[in-house]
Amino acid sequence: LTEDEDVQRMLRGSLLRKIKSRGVPRERLFRLQEDGVTVCFEGRFGGARSPQSFSVTHIEGVREGHQSEGLRKHGAAFPARHCFTVVFRGKRKNLDLAARGEEDARHWARGLTKLVGRLQAMSQPEKLDQYPSRELLGTARGRPRGWIHGVLQRADRNKDNKMSFREVKSMLRMINIHMDDGYAYKLFKECDRSGNERLEGRELEEFCRRLLRRPELEELFGRYSGEDRVLSAEELRDFLRDQGEEATLRQARAVIQAHELNEKARQQDLMMLDGFMMYLLSAAGDILNQEHTKVHQDMSQPLCHYFISSSHNTYLTRNQIGGTSSTEAYVRALMAGCRCVELDCWEGSDGEPVVYHGHTLTSKILFRDVIESIRDYAFKQSPYPVILSLENHCGLEQQATMAWHMRAILGDMLLTQPLEGQDPQRLPSPEQLKGKVLVKGKKLPEPWHEPRGVTSLLDPEEEEEEDEEEEEEEKLQERSRRRVRGSPKGPQHPGGPARHGILVVLDAHGTPAAKDASQVAPELSAVVVYCQAVPFPGLAHALRHPRPCEMSSFSERKARKLIKEAG
Repeated sequence: LTEDEDVQRMLRGSLLRKIKSRGVPRERLFRLQEDGVTVCFEGRFGGARSPQSFSVTHIEGVREGHQSEGLRKHGAAFPARHCFTVVFRGKRKNLDLAARGEEDARHWARGLTKLVGRLQAMSQPEKLDQYPSRELLGTARGRPRGWIHGVLQRADRNKDNKMSFREVKSMLRMINIHMDDGYAYKLFKECDRSGNERLEGRELEEFCRRLLRRPELEELFGRYSGEDRVLSAEELRDFLRDQGEEATLRQARAVIQAHELNEKARQQDLMMLDGFMMYLLSAAGDILNQEHTKVHQDMSQPLCHYFISSSHNTYLTRNQIGGTSSTEAYVRALMAGCRCVELDCWEGSDGEPVVYHGHTLTSKILFRDVIESIRDYAFKQSPYPVILSLENHCGLEQQATMAWHMRAILGDMLLTQPLEGQDPQRLPSPEQLKGKVLVKGKKLPEPWHEPRGVTSLLDPEEEEEEDEEEEEEEKLQERSRRRVRGSPKGPQHPGGPARHGILVVLDAHGTPAAKDASQVAPELSAVVVYCQAVPFPGLAHALRHPRPCEMSSFSERKARKLIKEAG
C-alpha cells in the first residue's frame, strides 16, 4: 500500500480539525508514520504539549460525513463532505475530524479503511510484525525496537532520555494501554532502581517487559517445557492434547511456524515463552471454536427457541445515575452483535419523545435520532432480526410520534404485519425475519372498545423495574407510590379524561401527572406484532394457554419465586 495515493497523502500529513463538544476546533497536523499502523497528531505549530497517536489496529471503522453523534451536534459549521469519524474498538471515544477540503477528507477516510482492511487480511506472521509487544521485546524482524522507541521519544517531553511517571502515563496512552494509575505507579517504582523518580535505559526496558508479563501463562509454559524453558514440538503436542484437541506432531509444528517469534527456534521446531504467549492470545489459541464465530446453528426454528443477545439501558455510556446517553451506545451494541436493544422513552419538549434513564441526571437524546442510528447499523454485523424493547412513559400524542418516526425512518425494515402464510400459533424463525426490526411493547386488544382508542394495561416493564427495586432495597420500607384515581367523583384533569373512563395519575400532592403509563396509542400498538409485552400470568396458566406472541419480563428474584411456587 506504500504506493497508494491515499496512503501517500497520509504519510505526507494533513491539517485536520478535531471536533469536540467543548472548545474551538483547532487544527492539528495528522501524519501516518512509516510503520503504516501509527497515526500521530500535534498542534499546527508544534508546542510544548506532547504529540498524541493512535494505532490503525484499534480502528473498528471509518464513517464519512456527519455520521456520528458528535458531528451531527457540533460539526454543523463544516460541510459534511469535509468530515469523517474514526471509530475505535472498546471504550475509546470516537475521533471526529474535519479537513480543509473534500479531497483531504476523502484521502484519509479511504486510506484508513484500506489500512484496516489490509491488517485484517494479513497472515499471522505478517500480523506479528505489527505487534507493539514484539518491539517491546526487541525481537521484530528487520527493525528491532523502532516503533516503541519512536513512541518513547514522543512521550519524553523534555528530551532528557529519562521518563518521569507522567511521561510514562503519556506513553501508555499512546500505545492504547489503559491501566490503573496505582498499578502503573507500582510497576514504575519497582523498576526505578536509581530511586530518582525517573526511568532510563534498562529500567525503562524492564518496565516495558513487565507490561507484557502474564505469570499464569509463564507457570503453564514452565510446566510443559521443563528446566530448559523451551517447548519441543512433542511437548507442545502433549499440551494441545491435554486441552482436548486431537493434535498431531505435524499440527504442533505448524503452530510453532505460525507463532514463534525467534527465527532460530522456528527452524528447529522449538517454541519459546514469547511464541507460546502469542499463540495462546491469538484467535487460533482461543477457547472458542473459530467455526462458531460464523452462524453454524439451525436458524429455522421459532424465534422463542433461541437465546437472544440483549442489551439493558442501551443508551447509557457510563453509570445509570448521571451518565451520558448517546446514540453511539446503540451503534456499539449493534456492532457487538446485540439483537435486542432497550429504549426508555419519556415525554420530551416540542412534542419530540426522548430516551434517557427517567428520574435521574442522565442526559437525554431524541427518540428519532436513536431510530436513525438503529436503521444505519441494525444489520451491519448480523442479518438476523433486531428487537426494539420499548419502556414507554410517554403520553398518547408522543406515542403516536414514536410510531410515526419508526415507520418513516425504518420503512420496510419495520415489521408491521404478521408474515404472510405464517401459522398464528407458531412464531416465525430468525431466518424468516432476516433484515426486519420488531417492536416489543404493549398492544391494544383487538377489537377494542375504549373511547378514543385507549385502553389501560399493566406495564410488564415497570413490573420488572419494581422487582429490581425490591431486590435492591429488600430491607427498606416500600417507597411511597403515586395514587391512582379513576372515580368520576375525584379531582378532574382539565381535559376531563375521567369522563371517558381513563385513569388519572396523581403525584404525591394530588396534582395530575403528565400521563398514565398504562395508556396505549393505537398507532404504537399497531407496530407491535410478534413481541407483545404482557404481565406474566404464572407458569401453570402459561402452560395451559400458550400464546407465542406474548412475552414477559421479570427479575431473577421473581423467576426464583415462580419456580419455587411451581414446585
